[in-house]
Amino acid sequence: MSIPTQHHTNTFQIENSRWRIDPARSSVEFRVPYLYRLQRVKGRFARYDGALDLHKEPAVELTIEAASVDTGNAQRDKHLRSADFFDVEDHPQVRFVSDRAVLAGEALQVSGRLHAAGKSIPLEIDATLRRDGDELEVDATTLVDQRQLGMTWSPLGIVRTPTKLIIRGRLVHDGE
Repeated sequence: MSIPTQHHTNTFQIENSRWRIDPARSSVEFRVPYLYRLQRVKGRFARYDGALDLHKEPAVELTIEAASVDTGNAQRDKHLRSADFFDVEDHPQVRFVSDRAVLAGEALQVSGRLHAAGKSIPLEIDATLRRDGDELEVDATTLVDQRQLGMTWSPLGIVRTPTKLIIRGRLVHDGE
């Protein structure tokens, strides 16, 4: 897949190469509206792997170990791993694979499919890539309607949508 790149003056260009996320200096987090939007549940995933390839398909891949979910509340985390949410016993991974990516200066717009809990939905991600020496800094966000993934548990409607997914960190050259 060839990724269209719009050339602008005063913007950096990323060479056609493969990059991988450095988990030691990155984070995959989420924010879920809760208690009728009066509060937010914040969480993160501790184990994941991802790549950005600017000259091959798929351009963006992210694989998360669903059991690594951590909200700081052991009882809630256990529930999130259950069949009410991620169903980690039958679906241990959450996966995003792009089908289109457009890089314009530092802005990267990605569309693809999110696979979680045995379901798959289309997803759009907006990201910013900034060169920092021989690495890239990434800042990406998207909104996910978790109900489309079968995650509908919400007594009295206290868990709301959408969930905000936030990916921040470093990409290092993969050497390919």
